Amino acid sequence: MMALELIALWLAAWAGNAWLAKQRFAGVRYIVPALFGVTVLLIWQLAVQAFAISPAILPPPSAIFARAMGSLPVLWGDFVQTFLRGALSGYLIGCMAAVIVAVLIDRSAFLQAGLLPIGNFAAALPIVGVAPIMVMWFGFDWQSKAAVVVIMVFFPMLVNTMAGLRASEAMQRDLMATYSAGYWTSLLKLRLPAAMPFMFNGLKICSTLAPIGAIVAEFFGSPTQGMGFRINAEIGRTGLDMIWATIAVAALAGSGFYGLVALIEKRVTFWHPSQRG
Repeated sequence: MMALELIALWLAAWAGNAWLAKQRFAGVRYIVPALFGVTVLLIWQLAVQAFAISPAILPPPSAIFARAMGSLPVLWGDFVQTFLRGALSGYLIGCMAAVIVAVLIDRSAFLQAGLLPIGNFAAALPIVGVAPIMVMWFGFDWQSKAAVVVIMVFFPMLVNTMAGLRASEAMQRDLMATYSAGYWTSLLKLRLPAAMPFMFNGLKICSTLAPIGAIVAEFFGSPTQGMGFRINAEIGRTGLDMIWATIAVAALAGSGFYGLVALIEKRVTFWHPSQRG
């Protein structure tokens, strides 16, 4: 009987969200996902209680929230170690290096033939194989995690930047040549602005890859802080509530970082058709 009630609740919430999604009032784009998330958490809570699922298998959201509130200093320390030190530093270094290399490849036919395949090879390296090597090279602190993140974000950013550099039209390039603009003038005033939508696509993709890379790297060696370290430590103690709390912090941090990059994109590429309206 409880299963039927949960299904009915899900269908009712689905119908309500579907109706809201068709409305055109301000804020509907935020209300719909918020209600959807609340519905998922509510059904999760009710299902755990109704079917007496053990907390060792699936803790209810209330227990996860209570554990998170009681472990805020620990979660904050893990967030700083993993996200602000490892993920963010690796993200910035990897993306900036990819942009510089993309310009060099665009400038040199030799690098187009030789360096791009190497970048593709690096992107295909398994992260679980690279992470322990980076730990042995750079130590157990955030530097090794940043190195893993650099490897993860470099190729997606490189490919998107190179695609963007080719996005300007031939007529536009011919017009710059008519004005006697050299390579660097044309790059700064035409090709890089035209590449911005592609580059921000790469930045948004990398904003989700960076935390994943840092967390995975912490499984292979970390000081006594970090999201990956916390998950690995709690697995041995079957502390699923703390594991889920750490996962929630990582998801919120990654989503917030993605949203920040998207907001910057909207301000920088306001002229692009994708940002109008």
